[in-house]
Amino acid sequence: MPDYNKLQKTATQVRRDILRMVNSSKSGHPGGSLGCTDYLVALYNEVLEHDSKNFSMDGKNEDVFILSNGHIAPALYSVLARSGYFSVDELGTLRQLGSRLQGHPSISDNLPGIRIASGSLGQGLSVALGVAQTKKLNNDDKLVYCLMGDGEIEEGQVWEAAMYAAAKEVDNIIATVDYNGKQIDGPVEEVMSLGDIEAKWESFGWQVLTMDGNNMRSIIETMNKAKRLSGRGKPVMIIMKTEMGFGVDFMMGTHKWHGVAPDDEQLSQALQQLEETLGDY
Repeated sequence: MPDYNKLQKTATQVRRDILRMVNSSKSGHPGGSLGCTDYLVALYNEVLEHDSKNFSMDGKNEDVFILSNGHIAPALYSVLARSGYFSVDELGTLRQLGSRLQGHPSISDNLPGIRIASGSLGQGLSVALGVAQTKKLNNDDKLVYCLMGDGEIEEGQVWEAAMYAAAKEVDNIIATVDYNGKQIDGPVEEVMSLGDIEAKWESFGWQVLTMDGNNMRSIIETMNKAKRLSGRGKPVMIIMKTEMGFGVDFMMGTHKWHGVAPDDEQLSQALQQLEETLGDY
C-alpha cells in the first residue's frame, strides 16, 4: 500500500526545489514543472522498476523513463536527486555554466537518470518507441514510460509515432500527455485546438486512460492499471489532467508562468505556501 502522506511530503519538497532552482538561475520553466511534480514523484517512488545506485544508459532489465517535454527539467532533476541518482546539493547548480543540470536535459555530462537530450519538442515518443522495441528484441520484459506536453503534441512527428506504435503493436510502452490546457503562447485551445484528444488517440489504435495528475492516489491507481493493460497488443496512452503552477496560488490558472522565473519576493510568497518537508538543499 503506497504511503500517500510520504509521497505528498516528497512532492511538496520537490515543488520547493523547483521554485528555488528557477529563482536562483533567474530563468526556467516553473509552471509545467509544478504541474507534473506529483506524476514524477509517484513514478519514481511507486511505479518504475529502477535502480538509482546503478544507473546505466542501456536500461537493461529495468523500466525506462523518457521525458519529451524537456523544459520541465527542474521537476525531473529534483525527483532524480531525491530518489538517489545524484546529490541533492547539485540542484543549486541549475543552468549554471559547466553544470550538469542544464535548462533542458543533456547527456553530454553523464548525469545519472538522463538518457535523452530533450527539449526539441515532439521527439520523445519516437525515442521511447525505439527503446521499447529494443527491449522486445532483447527479451527484456520491462516497460518504457514517456511524458509529453499537450502543446507539444501539436508536432506532426508525434502522430507519425502514434501510428507506428499501433501498427507495430508496441505494447510495452505507457505514454502520458500532460493536459494542462496551456502552452507558452496561451491556451492550447486558442493556439491549436486538440479536439477530442481521448478519441483521437483511440482512433490511432491506442488504449486510452485518464487521470488526475495532481492527485497521488489517482496517479498510482491509473498507472497500475496501465501496467496491467500492457502486453496486450496495443500501446497505452494516459491523458493526465493537471494545473500549471499547481501548489502556488498566483501561478495557477494562467500560462504566464510557463517560462518565467519568480523574483525573490514572489519566491518568498510561494514558499510560504509549501512547507519544507525533507530539508532544502
